[in-house]
Amino acid sequence: MYFAVITILPEMFTAISEFGITGRAVQNNQVIIDCINPRDFTTDNYRRIDERPFGGGPGMVMMAEPLAKAIDYAKSQASLNGCATDSEHCPVIYLSPQGDKLDEQAVVASRHYDAMILLCGRYEGIDERLIQRYVDMEISIGDFVLTGGELPAMVLMDSVIRRLPDVMGDAQSAEQDSFVEGLLDCPHYTKPHNFEGLMVPEVLLSGHHANIAQWRFVQQVERTQQRRPDLWQKFTPNAEQARLLKKVKHDLKS
Repeated sequence: MYFAVITILPEMFTAISEFGITGRAVQNNQVIIDCINPRDFTTDNYRRIDERPFGGGPGMVMMAEPLAKAIDYAKSQASLNGCATDSEHCPVIYLSPQGDKLDEQAVVASRHYDAMILLCGRYEGIDERLIQRYVDMEISIGDFVLTGGELPAMVLMDSVIRRLPDVMGDAQSAEQDSFVEGLLDCPHYTKPHNFEGLMVPEVLLSGHHANIAQWRFVQQVERTQQRRPDLWQKFTPNAEQARLLKKVKHDLKS
């Protein structure tokens, strides 16, 4: 997958392009990350990409023209990398607190794109006309404001890259994460068996795979009910999960 990140702080993205699972994906040519600085598309000596807002008010607003040129350049680079550049295969995404909230469903949908052009705003935001003309969707990582779109862009990239085929060392790691089936993850344990008087649950040492699977599912259900009741209300169990829920309720009554 090709990622074009439009940012005035390209150095920040070494955190995702040079380290960890995402860095390995770049090294293995599974992912291309191309940082594009809109200052390179200005025409004045000061390489200015922001101006005061019309109508007054605090702060500065990123100008439409250099961002539009950067997006056009990003699409040309996506094409050179063999990607379709229409909005269905290569959307322009503005990271914004006003966007749709990023969730697992959006991540799964995003991994099917050929490319993604991520627009990182700064200051008070970007000229609304640029959004109207060039942006296909806006995405938020939560109901709070950051100093820029770089961190949200990295969150989106990390979540998408790890779901791409063969990126994770163990494919089941991604499939069993929190939210994948609409539930939070179960607790995990490793050596030693006894840590400061806290023991590993006996069922995990039993080697009985069916009992372990049931225990993990029950833990997921209990955690989701306690910590994220909003997720639990939306959860629809499949046939096997419904059977396990019925069995657990029966065992509790016995």
